[in-house]
Amino acid sequence: MKNILPIPALTDNYIWMFFDEIQKTAWIVDPGEATPVIKALTQYNLTLAGILITHHHADHCAGIAALLQHAGDIPVFGSYQSPNQYISHRLKEPDEIIYATFQLKAIEIPGHTLDHTAYYGNSSLFCGDTLFSAGCGKVFEGTPEMMYNSLAKLQQLPDDTKIYCGHEYTRANLQFAKQVEPNNPDIANKINKITQLQTGECTLPSTLNEEKKINPFLRCHVPEVINAVEQHAGTKLNNPIEVFARLREWKNNFVP
Repeated sequence: MKNILPIPALTDNYIWMFFDEIQKTAWIVDPGEATPVIKALTQYNLTLAGILITHHHADHCAGIAALLQHAGDIPVFGSYQSPNQYISHRLKEPDEIIYATFQLKAIEIPGHTLDHTAYYGNSSLFCGDTLFSAGCGKVFEGTPEMMYNSLAKLQQLPDDTKIYCGHEYTRANLQFAKQVEPNNPDIANKINKITQLQTGECTLPSTLNEEKKINPFLRCHVPEVINAVEQHAGTKLNNPIEVFARLREWKNNFVP
């Protein structure tokens, strides 16, 4: 998928916009606010054709009402379980969104919220707050097992999948990843790469192949991660789901 741009919003959110240069139409993912979207549409001379929602948290959908006022009767896609009143097309896995220039499959990934849905197509994954670069979302409505299984499902996608997540958390996540695996050269290389970026510059997209090397939440089967989590928890852990649950607790209380 070409022409995917991050629209910074709120404190550290990204609203992802993908567009067709010929038709001059754009779609957006997770509009936490409307003003920066309208500004981007104007800047690129685009017409908003549709909206995708990964989950119901306000920082991912509070801008929908104003955007519908701006754009008119356009489709809003989201989970069949979502409480959001503005969703006009409710999806279940493996429903697809087929438009003139793209095709995206809905993937149910509960854990952060019960309605959390990702959208995958043409080597691009819009995954909201489930998978971040070097991290994952907090478990609010689901269970650690749900979240682990959702991440495992995403790991089955092709390695060249580009990860377009909902927040700019990469730097902080890498600090935690280094704490878990201090001798991981891929984490060190990623930190070095990120350090070379300008302050405020977008660190995304990542790739699934890279995440498998640097993201501790995708590495709960790796001996180094298991040992680090067991040492931090002070107990023996019996399976990757237990490792994930304790790792998530560790991250919840981690202070860089």
